[in-house]
Amino acid sequence: MKKLYRQVLFLSLFTIGYNIVEGLVSMYFGYKDETLSLFGFGIDSFIEVISGLGILQMVVRIRKNPENSVNRSEVTALKITGWSFYGLSLGLFAGGIISVVKHHKPVTTFWGIVIAIVSIVVMFWLAISKFRVGKKMDSAPVIADANCTKVCIYMSIVLLAASLIYELTGFAYADVIGAAGLIWFSVSEGHEALEKAEELIPS
Repeated sequence: MKKLYRQVLFLSLFTIGYNIVEGLVSMYFGYKDETLSLFGFGIDSFIEVISGLGILQMVVRIRKNPENSVNRSEVTALKITGWSFYGLSLGLFAGGIISVVKHHKPVTTFWGIVIAIVSIVVMFWLAISKFRVGKKMDSAPVIADANCTKVCIYMSIVLLAASLIYELTGFAYADVIGAAGLIWFSVSEGHEALEKAEELIPS
């Protein structure tokens, strides 16, 4: 069991570290190339870091004492994650409206394609690894984290599709449509995070 916990800790730390790097790179190129979907994708990466920190603390707590009650900071992390996703959705929605009104077009979406492909590969490996370890440990929280990682794959696919369409066709609203896809997943993730927080609060 100790080996499995070490694997979970490694996967959690890797997830946090990767999302920090991905967030910085995505926001930089999103801002530089005026790509709303890529910039929003970068913000999402930092929200995933908050979620990842909550999962990391939970794993450490369970490893030390499986009978321990839920830590208040874990619930707080879930609430921050949930409301952050809602905030991201509102920001992307406002940005999308402005882009449509001003007929804004990105400079390029090349880096969106590159980042999305890398993210799909990395997140696919992470999701499979978390599912495998979670099933061996019979741990619902670890499996739930794997499902969260799976949603990151869907968001990466949305970014890839929007970036490819714009780069290949120059379709003006491809970036906005991509942002709309990220909004849908962000609202879903935010709702799920807040629901989990409510479930963890002792009655």
